[in-house]
Amino acid sequence: MADQKNNEEINEAVGEKSVEWLQFRGGVFTATIPLVFFIIWAITLSVTQMVTEEALVLGMVIGIVLGLFFVKSKWADYAQSLISGMAQPVGVVAIIAWFWAGMFAQLLSAGGLVDGLIWLGFQTGLEGGAFVVITFLLSALFATAVGTGYGTVATFGLLMYPAGIILGADPVILLAAILSGAVFGDNLAPVSDTTIVSATTQEADVPGVVRSRFKYSVAAAIPAIILFFITGGGGEEGSLEVINQLQSEVSPDGLLMLIPFALVLYLALSGQHLLTSLSWGIVASIGLIFLTGTPLTEVIHIYMNEAGDPVIEGALMSGISGYFNMAILILFIMASAYLLEVAGTMEVIKNFFLRIIKNVTRRAEFSMFGIVAFLNMFITINTAAEIAAAPFVRKLGKEMNIHPYRRANFLDTVTSSLGYIFPWSAGVLIAWTTIQGAAEQYEFVPVVSPIEVFPFVFQGWGLLIVMFIAAWTGWGLRYSGKNGEEVKPEDYHQSKK
Repeated sequence: MADQKNNEEINEAVGEKSVEWLQFRGGVFTATIPLVFFIIWAITLSVTQMVTEEALVLGMVIGIVLGLFFVKSKWADYAQSLISGMAQPVGVVAIIAWFWAGMFAQLLSAGGLVDGLIWLGFQTGLEGGAFVVITFLLSALFATAVGTGYGTVATFGLLMYPAGIILGADPVILLAAILSGAVFGDNLAPVSDTTIVSATTQEADVPGVVRSRFKYSVAAAIPAIILFFITGGGGEEGSLEVINQLQSEVSPDGLLMLIPFALVLYLALSGQHLLTSLSWGIVASIGLIFLTGTPLTEVIHIYMNEAGDPVIEGALMSGISGYFNMAILILFIMASAYLLEVAGTMEVIKNFFLRIIKNVTRRAEFSMFGIVAFLNMFITINTAAEIAAAPFVRKLGKEMNIHPYRRANFLDTVTSSLGYIFPWSAGVLIAWTTIQGAAEQYEFVPVVSPIEVFPFVFQGWGLLIVMFIAAWTGWGLRYSGKNGEEVKPEDYHQSKK
């Protein structure tokens, strides 16, 4: 009877009636072994500067195998849970977004946009910290328009990162600016998965949620801009020989590729789906490449090599193949995170926080902050972490009658921030993978490790600080009125008397 009740509670937490729940030796927190092992593995590789995509995948596989030896349920159920975790739509959508964004970025690069940006920097004197600030603002705009932080990282890592390096931007700060722009857009974009999930899971409307969190995003962005300007100019502009050579080679022709870039922004801001917007951007980019006389082999080149084997190259193939290993890694992470749900770990966490709030609003908000941060530490895809945390935030918030907008803001801001801060998070690993590809194209591009960029994602850290202050002081706190309207604390408490 106890097992049946536990089964029902876990299935309710997971949101599915047909889920086979798992039991682990050592209790529900033993289910975290695969993810904990992966985190330790990833940090160790980063510190020793031995991290590779293949090594990260291997670490996740080893963690999953280790978890197998601690499960008390049937091994077949453990395997089925892993497959169910991989099949979750949120992971598949993220992978498809990377592929589309990767193709788009590679086409813009093939059309000469990087050269055009470098030429613009030479002509305007926009270098160092100023270039870093522009990169942050443009990536924030792009992420807000298209609604994908991962796609933004893939696009700007291939375009703005090489240009900024040659123009004297500090490599670590420049990459942090790109990640910060992704944080801003992921948090604020009406079409972002995290925005939609945070609103719908808290029973709120998307436009209202976006309006209510704008003040938090801006409060973090202003000091981030100042810090990027101050710290962003510490890079070396490269040898004089390289600069002189580039000045003679680059031209404004590549700036024509800003047209498909602007088209994607327009379509996304008009409410078109991410894949629709990027698809039109891809078509427009190919058309411009054709009109400018660039060989179409830069887009796609199919031929037989000397061994008689077929080879496919070009921007379209590079945009997809550059993320194959990362796609596999994300699927394994999704599978491991799903174990926390079917093992009942999530239910235990929720009950713990319910016991400590004791009818105090500040404690409830700090608990929401803490539980979202905790889950993001283990579930490194931000939307997946948000989905996992959403039932807890809703339960804790409703206990104190906190308005859905406020609950959605705690859920999204913390998730969007940490998804681009932790060295093992998907956003940071995508950035690292992207600049590795850029380094293969441009000899002067350095590759910084995920752990180096960790302290400098100013927008992410700023949002965390802003929300911590909001929880501590009650800034922006609103309760739900009788008809679901927002009620200020003083009016709410007065109505209770």
